[in-house]
Amino acid sequence: MTAPALVMLSHGSTEHRVTEVTHRLRVGLQSLRPELEVNAAFIDHCPPTGPQVVSQLVARGVEEIVFVPLHISSAIAHHPAIDEIVDRVRSNYPATRFAVSKPIGPEPRLLSVLDLRLRAALASSHATELDALVLSAEGPADVRGAALLARRARQWGAHHRLACVTALSDEPGAGIGPAIASLRDQGRRHIAVGSFYLTGDQFFEAQARQALRHNAIAVSGPIGADEAVLDAVLARYSFAAMDLLDFDLALAMVDPPASDTFKASDQIDLAFAAAF
Repeated sequence: MTAPALVMLSHGSTEHRVTEVTHRLRVGLQSLRPELEVNAAFIDHCPPTGPQVVSQLVARGVEEIVFVPLHISSAIAHHPAIDEIVDRVRSNYPATRFAVSKPIGPEPRLLSVLDLRLRAALASSHATELDALVLSAEGPADVRGAALLARRARQWGAHHRLACVTALSDEPGAGIGPAIASLRDQGRRHIAVGSFYLTGDQFFEAQARQALRHNAIAVSGPIGADEAVLDAVLARYSFAAMDLLDFDLALAMVDPPASDTFKASDQIDLAFAAAF
């Protein structure tokens, strides 16, 4: 039985450096799983769009497709534009079966990548002292995502034994400025910002500029096309693909139960890189 095609969905951009991350993820996933049909599509600003990719896949005889949203802040809700894309292709191709995975979400393993990115930024700025952290992220689309981001900030701060707060780009009063101000009110003076963004999009750029205006000693680069992201995409794809199996076959293949696997994936990866 041929595996469903994988289509990653992300926000597009007129900036090549932003869309390049999605293309690098596609190349990396295709290399890891050459037997899969791996594709990238963009929700806005640039081609190929989701319907364009689906049209090409259907023309090649693909009968099952799994969409994986590349959002690392949201945990449950799909972006309305994604729902619109899926509704459109289901209407246009009724003989094709579609499934949509959960977004990547605030995966705990991404904290290890965040460490690496921030360590590089600290070295570049020649920082010698650090007494607080800010986890900067795009505002999530759901309550679960917000709760997980807050949990990741607590875990990250506890790992380094430093105060750590979150800063959300599109939440009024919850941006970088108020986050840094709250830490300064606690007497913290050497504050660094870890950027929990997949790409260097406009939200990342705005938060980074604001952080530097508020005298953050360093701001990390975005997560990028890291191996941990590849693993998360494949995990989301695998679970969503189960929805396309016949019920009896799915029961035979699920071992251990999917619920146990989700619980395990929600635990923090303790294999962090060494402290700063």
